[in-house]
Amino acid sequence: MRILGLEDIQPLETLSQSLLDEMYEAGQSVLECERNLLEAGSNVVAELLEADRDFYQWDHYPDGDVYCPGSHAQYYYHSHPPDVRGNSWGEEHGHFHTFLRQMGFPAEVAEDASPDPDPASPDTEPPAHLVAISMGFDGKAARLFTTNRWVTGEAWCDAPIVTRLLRHFHIGHHDPSPIVNQWINGMLILFRPTVEALLHARDDVVAQHAPETSTHVLDDKNLEVTSISEIDVNEQMMRIIAARGRRSA
Repeated sequence: MRILGLEDIQPLETLSQSLLDEMYEAGQSVLECERNLLEAGSNVVAELLEADRDFYQWDHYPDGDVYCPGSHAQYYYHSHPPDVRGNSWGEEHGHFHTFLRQMGFPAEVAEDASPDPDPASPDTEPPAHLVAISMGFDGKAARLFTTNRWVTGEAWCDAPIVTRLLRHFHIGHHDPSPIVNQWINGMLILFRPTVEALLHARDDVVAQHAPETSTHVLDDKNLEVTSISEIDVNEQMMRIIAARGRRSA
């Protein structure tokens, strides 16, 4: 696993003005979602789990995942038993996994992509995993991370392909919660440079990993989380505002 810091992520001031503006608008949307939930005495995780009286580790929430037939974007929330990872990178309540199904690949990306599906996956056309959002017990996003293929049973695509898919993730309906869907959409834009850096680090880790047995590296249970970065919504917004100011100066 590779832990990324700010020095590993493309400096925001080097991004285009249009992307900075898009990230700023996304951040405003994320903060609005969090503010509205806080005023209602809730948070993103509590809002999503509200319809479920019981919360079980490993189960997907909501049942059947959230799927947008328009964009073919998908996500779910779940948690692991604490002893699975030994909290080697900090405690969490659970995390969101985000995906784009292959039907949602734009033509120009599909032509270049060569998805490598997990042979153990029951899904006949597994999606590409984009990034996971780790949530603290306070209901706030604490980290972003990527995983090995076996973790989600995804169709593995190299980082340059997945980075091109990021902009196509969008949940366009209101089920099961419009505010959670809006928050998820915004997070993948607000932290796009971080996600892109994590994906490239993921590929580097996989390329350098040597399984102890004849197991394929993408199926090696000894490699689960491939790259990770701590995040803070408010700090990211401050960096974006500063970068926009420097570009306009």
